Parts: sequence; structure tokens; C-alpha cells
Amino acid sequence: MAAARNPDVPAVVRSKAAAAGAERWLADLPQLIAELEERWSLSVGRAYPDPTEAFVAEAVRADGRHAVVKLIVPRDGDAAAHEISVLEAARGDGCVELLDSDVERGALLLERLGPSMHTLQLPLAERLGHLCAAALKMWRPVGDLVVPTGAEKGRWLIDFITLRWDELDRPCGEAAVAHAVTCAERRIAAHDDGRAVLVHGDIHEWNALQSPVGFKLIDPDGLRAEPEYDLGIMMREDPIELRTGDPHERSRWLAARTGLDEVAIWEWGVVERVSTGLLATQVGLQPVGREMLRTADILANA
Repeated sequence: MAAARNPDVPAVVRSKAAAAGAERWLADLPQLIAELEERWSLSVGRAYPDPTEAFVAEAVRADGRHAVVKLIVPRDGDAAAHEISVLEAARGDGCVELLDSDVERGALLLERLGPSMHTLQLPLAERLGHLCAAALKMWRPVGDLVVPTGAEKGRWLIDFITLRWDELDRPCGEAAVAHAVTCAERRIAAHDDGRAVLVHGDIHEWNALQSPVGFKLIDPDGLRAEPEYDLGIMMREDPIELRTGDPHERSRWLAARTGLDEVAIWEWGVVERVSTGLLATQVGLQPVGREMLRTADILANA
């Protein structure tokens, strides 16, 4: 209960809350935690230091089972409702299991998983295999679930890339930006609701946690998109490795592993590499941002 009375909120979460005008949420966090402890019959303990969009802490339920409480920073839109609906649709297949939720409070009760793939320092090939396995479990028909489409995400990414590139004083070459925009336009044109599935939208080693059945994904963005979108995320990560040998080797491997289209995987990777490199530059996440943009420059001019 000491942790609940004085929650250790990570500095980046405090900054996000302040930027969203959610100072009252921060002040009321001890009371919110106490209410959830009573409602869900649990005790909240140590906070995790790494989350950026939510207060996340260990919890122990009255029956002794371990869980995790996630309290999402309130901001424009309905991020909590969106994540809850995506996890409900995933039903714990490939994704963390949602044990309970409170949309009004922006609260999720999740199964407790093990260390992240990043913490375990797995080799790249092994990571890609586990990530593909989790993605294949999660992909499913979207049904009536209301989530953004891959085409909508593509248009958003074009706007983000062109705007941030100028605002950040053009930290990569014009060719890299043009390459990303062209690839995004191709993926927008290729969007087909009939082929689209529920994708995670941000599959990488920090979002994959060990479980008794392999690795499970956390923090889903949730899109109605071609499944190649998720594999494009895997193409943006580990950018330095793409600069040695044939850069298409990874996209070909991912296509062979999943039976999907290598060109679509490659093009989503181009878009995500530039957009994430710009985002990392914006928030000071280096050298990640610099390496992604350097790789984008090299591949655009190859």
C-alpha cells in the first residue's frame, strides 16, 4: 500500500501528463489506485520505470495471482477505450491477456509477463522468429471493431514525415523523405478492407515480453491493415544491420516465414524507418533516431 499512496511515476509519464493538461490526473493518482485496489481486490506494488504513456505497476490479486495495473494518461481521443477494445478482440492470442478494465478511469488489469525481448538480449534472427510467431497468432478478421485503417495510417505518416522533417531542420536527405512518401502512397493505394486484418501496429523487442507460451505483445496500436504493416515495423528496427550485405535479405526472410508480400513489407519498412527516426530525433532518443535516418539515406540513394 505504500507504493499506492506515493506512486513512483516515471519522469517521462509526468511530462506526457503535463503536456496533455492532465496535472489533476497526476495529483489524483493515489486515490485512483486505491479505488482500483478495492474494486479489483488487489494490492498495487512497484511501478515499472520504462513506460512512456501510462503508469504501470505490479499488482497481486486477493487470490495470490500476479497481475499488472496500467493507468493510461488521459489525453485527446480515447486511447484507453481503443487499447481495451483491441486487447478484447485479441483474446490473449499473441497479445497480453486483458483480465479486467475500467474505460472511464483509463485502467487496465493485465496478466503479468516476464522480461522483454530487449532485456534478454536475443540475437536478431531469434527475435524476428518470435515476433513473427506472436504476430501470426494475433492477426485475425477485424469484424465490427472500429480501428484506423492502414490507408488512414499511411496518410497520417506522410503528414508527420513532411511536417517534422522541416520542423527538425531536415535531419535526413530529401531523397529519404521522397522515398518514404512514395512508399506510403503505394501502400495507401494497395489497401483492401477485404484482405485487412487486425494488426498490432508496433511490434518490436521492447513490446514483446516472455510468457509460458513464447512471447506476447503489449501496447497494441491496433489497425485494420494488411499484415505486412507489422513486418514493416520489424524492418525499421536494427537499422545498422541493414547497412551490411543485402538490405532486402530481412524482408525476403520475413516474407518467406509468413507467406506475405516482400515488396509490401519493404515499403512499410521504408515509411516506418523515416517516421520513427524523425520521432526519435524530436524527443532526443539517440543514437536510435540518427541511425534510422542514416540508414534511410543510404537505402534511398542505393
